Amino acid sequence: MAQYVAIIEDADPDEAVALWFPDLPGCISGGDDFDEAMENAPEALAFYAQELIADGRQLPPPRTLDALKADPRVAADLAKHMVALIEWPPLTEATE
Repeated sequence: MAQYVAIIEDADPDEAVALWFPDLPGCISGGDDFDEAMENAPEALAFYAQELIADGRQLPPPRTLDALKADPRVAADLAKHMVALIEWPPLTEATE
C-alpha cells in the first residue's frame, strides 16, 4: 500500500484546515478542523486518481519524506507545516 505525504496548513484556529499533496499537483483537501481534513484526504486522492485514469494516466508513485525534504520546491513547506501520511488505496471495511 502506498503512502502519500500530505502537507497540512492550519493557519488559524477559527479557519478551515487545508492539506495538499506535493506529489499530486492540484490535489487538495480540507475541513473545518484537523480531523475532518484528515478524514476527507482519501476522498480527494480518489477523485484525483479518477481524473488521471479518465485521461489515460496513473497516479505517480509517492516519494518518501526524505526525498521530499531534499526537493527545494517542497522543503520550506515541510519545515513550517505538519505532515501526515495518507494511505492509498484507502482501507475499506472489506479489507480490514
